Amino acid sequence: MKQAWPVLDDARNQALAVRALYETIEQRVNGKTWSIHELMIGFSNDVGYLGRLLLAKDGTWPIDGDVDAELEHKLAESLWWTFVLADKLGIDINEAYVHTMHKIEQGLKATVDRTA
Repeated sequence: MKQAWPVLDDARNQALAVRALYETIEQRVNGKTWSIHELMIGFSNDVGYLGRLLLAKDGTWPIDGDVDAELEHKLAESLWWTFVLADKLGIDINEAYVHTMHKIEQGLKATVDRTA
């Protein structure tokens, strides 16, 4: 396997800093921070909205506003959710990403070679 490198470290650190701000507000407003389950519900909601935005991009679901700007925002937010969830679960997302992409790439290359 390829060695992990800090591909995502800066983005992860920024995501966790933003999450810390959310936690401060949650603690002040709700008296507690969101659980892992509440975080996943938030992520799932955003992924569902991404589906609607893709329909809007195809012209089959009308929305108010700029579809491309909304897609950009929700895709970036999805990365944020991934960093936050990985951190809460104790997963080194940088290492997991490098390892996973290497495995997928090797499997696809083998399939391409086998089907040539």
